[in-house]
Amino acid sequence: MNESTPGVPRATEGTRLDPWFDSYAARAHQMRASEIRALFAVASRPEVVSLAGGMPYIGGLPLGDLGEMMSRIVSERGEVALQYGSGQGDPALREHITHVMALEGISAHPDDVVVTTGSQQALDLVTNIFIDPGDVIVAEAPSYVGALGVFRAREAEVVHVPMDTDGLIPSALEETLTSLRDAGRRVKFLYTVPNYHNPAGVTLSLERRPQVVEICARFGVLILEDNPYGLLGFDREPLPALRSLSPEGVVYLGSFSKTFAPGYRVGWAVAPHAVREKLVLASEAAILSPSNISQMAISTYLDHFDWQGQIKAFREQYRERRDAMISSLQEFIPEATWNVPDGGFYVWVKLPEGLDAKAMLPRAVTARVAYVAGTAFFTDGSGADYMRLSYCYPTPERIREGVRRLAGVVEAELETVRIFGTAGGTRSEIVDFPSPDLA
Repeated sequence: MNESTPGVPRATEGTRLDPWFDSYAARAHQMRASEIRALFAVASRPEVVSLAGGMPYIGGLPLGDLGEMMSRIVSERGEVALQYGSGQGDPALREHITHVMALEGISAHPDDVVVTTGSQQALDLVTNIFIDPGDVIVAEAPSYVGALGVFRAREAEVVHVPMDTDGLIPSALEETLTSLRDAGRRVKFLYTVPNYHNPAGVTLSLERRPQVVEICARFGVLILEDNPYGLLGFDREPLPALRSLSPEGVVYLGSFSKTFAPGYRVGWAVAPHAVREKLVLASEAAILSPSNISQMAISTYLDHFDWQGQIKAFREQYRERRDAMISSLQEFIPEATWNVPDGGFYVWVKLPEGLDAKAMLPRAVTARVAYVAGTAFFTDGSGADYMRLSYCYPTPERIREGVRRLAGVVEAELETVRIFGTAGGTRSEIVDFPSPDLA
């Protein structure tokens, strides 16, 4: 006899660990926590050099001045700052955002902008309004882990298109779209990170940008342009956004997380008029309105601080860290290969033949260094021979020490391969829902 406790469902209605198991929506069963989350709880300890997280260098900000700014906002405008706001976002901030995007050739009206809780929410809103279960999303291979988690949660099928050192390959994109069309599959959008790609670190070339836009227009495929890093190039001015080439064919996602501070959680989407209306409705249903105080803080910062000078300072700091990463790899792990990014946060490293980055990760954490294995960035579990190394947060000295520790792990794995023919380990599950320091 199965006796139940008042207020608790009978065990036959679920499992012994989760009595509500049978009540979840089908899509909830597609949600899997990152199996390496526990490892990164260890990796966050100060004795571990984390080359994993995409966290910007907040220490480079004028924190004292920002503290005074926040105090004035609350004391002088607190009744507005601490209240609910517009579901579309504060008009003053939307005006500022149009000026920020103009640096990448985008001409937009403030009414085109929807403010979101980071660009991650914008990514989820776009996926929510476009994707039915089984719909196809085309994305670069590799692709941003946080996007893959959103796509899986919305029950989309992701089809990868390869990249090279100049970004997404137009001929491969056209071939993929043709194959999907011939198979009767409906592609809802192309998801792309064109600038200083996460994780691959490459940038879509100037020559390829109109080609990608033309191919998608010809196939009737919307482009979802995710661009958190576009102003963080080291040696050149920003390239024109895809949105600037096709305002009606592109939904553009932007963020202040990488160029200012992620703690405010302010991003945005710019979309064609009808799409924008759907995004506002979806956002209101999810959160009612974005944070008023965060929006006012961003607006005040853009009004009264040298934000373009701050971005320039960030670019110089990240260039120095990039150089430290590349020189350390050359010195300590010459057996590997890698790209040399000209902006952004990441180096994409191919391990020597026979090594599995995911299988190696627990041993790396034991050696007090962390990275993200390449399998996180593919939907099919491939990429085991790659790792993403992030240089944005650690100091150059910590980067060098981290790569030195990593080199010891790689050498031990190579010795295992030389002796036994394999480094061992198994291909792991895809990382679907990373913690913020992993993404």
